[in-house]
Amino acid sequence: MKVSAEAVKQLRERTGAGVLDCRRALEETQGDMDKAAKLIRERGQAAASKREGRETRDGTIDLYSHGEGRVGVMVEVNCETDFVARTEPFRRFAHEISLQVAAHSPRWVRPEDVPAEILEHEQRTARERALQEGKPEGIVDRIVEGRIEKFLDETCLLRQVYVRDDSKTIANLVQETIAATGENITIRRFVRWGVGEAIA
Repeated sequence: MKVSAEAVKQLRERTGAGVLDCRRALEETQGDMDKAAKLIRERGQAAASKREGRETRDGTIDLYSHGEGRVGVMVEVNCETDFVARTEPFRRFAHEISLQVAAHSPRWVRPEDVPAEILEHEQRTARERALQEGKPEGIVDRIVEGRIEKFLDETCLLRQVYVRDDSKTIANLVQETIAATGENITIRRFVRWGVGEAIA
C-alpha cells in the first residue's frame, strides 16, 4: 500500500516518531492512523525498555509561568547527551512536563518517591472510610488497594493522565520521547508554586 506524505506527517505529529517508522507503521496497518499510532507506541515501549538504566547526566531545565504569573513551575528533565538536550523534540517534551505539573499539581515523580508514612496514612484513612461506609470486611482490603492506586494516579507525575491526550499517561509520553530521540530520558525533579499557597 502506498502511504501519502500527509498521512506520515500527521502520524509524526501525533506520535513524535521518525518518518521511516511512521511510514512502516502505516503500511503495516493499511493506512489506519489509530492502529499505526498504537503500533508505534508498542514499539516505542520496547525500545524504551532497552534503554532503561542508561545514565542520564545531561538535559534541560524548563521554566513555565501560567495564569498571568499565578502559577510557576520549574522542571529538570535529563537525557544521555547534550546533542539530544538541544533538540526541539526534547525541549518540547520538557515544556509539556511543565504544563502537566502546572495543570495537575503532582506531588512526586514516581510512586517509589512517596514517603512511607504518607502511604500508611492514606491506607489507614481509606480503611477507616470503607468501614464507616459499612463495606463488608471481606472486601475492605480490595477497596483500600483501589483507593491507594487512585491516590498514586493523581499524585505521581508518571502515572497521571497526560493533559493533552487522555489516552496516555506521562509514563507513555516518556517512552514515546525515548523512542523518538533514541536516548534514555528521565524526569529528575520539579517544583510548583502557586501565589498565596502555604510554604511547606
